[in-house]
Amino acid sequence: MFDIKIFYDGVNLEFIKQNHHLIDGVTTNPTLMKKAGIESFEIFSKNLIEISPDKPLSLEVFTDDLIEMKKQALKINSWGDNLYIKIPITNSEGTSTKDLIKDLLADGVKLNITAIFTLEQVKEVSDCFVNYPENILSIFCGRIADTGINPIDKVISISKYLQESNISTNLLWASARQAYNVVEAIESNCQIITLGEDLINKLSNFNKDLTEFSLDTVKMFKNDAETAGYKI
Repeated sequence: MFDIKIFYDGVNLEFIKQNHHLIDGVTTNPTLMKKAGIESFEIFSKNLIEISPDKPLSLEVFTDDLIEMKKQALKINSWGDNLYIKIPITNSEGTSTKDLIKDLLADGVKLNITAIFTLEQVKEVSDCFVNYPENILSIFCGRIADTGINPIDKVISISKYLQESNISTNLLWASARQAYNVVEAIESNCQIITLGEDLINKLSNFNKDLTEFSLDTVKMFKNDAETAGYKI
């Protein structure tokens, strides 16, 4: 349907089951798990792997200690062959994870590098991927846009740099805010975009007749007012 891979970003296992045919992969993170009240990272992760063993799944480490981060990455990676381990571009103290990225790639671990906001961050770690194609660099475009900066320009510059450097890796448009981000991600040369449940549901609106959509909207307002019992 789209010239880009759609990854579901979330923790709703029932949603993944019902929409398995629509999504190309799944990403999640500790914040989403916490908001959903998930108590065991390991139990949830293994349940996710069980229901989606044939698509790429990204699971994230969560520690500042780089030695412990490697231990977590290797443990998670042992749970399935379809896993990408999410490693932040730095730990929460701002220490680069570049050496860890090199070590994990050498160990045969597939990586999804997260929380990337700038071209400079990509340049810092890009040489790690010269001999390891098909990993993922997640550009947090939604959060970049939250600062008033156009993320499209950022992603295009990153894509151009990687192409000129002959580095083959997947660019992922992360933290999408609206369905139209799919179009922007494609135009920015991203290979993947992550979408939450609400945005995946909105993909059915693509190519919808705008006059018809307008009428549907008016009907929705009318129905909601009537069911709420509003009177003037």
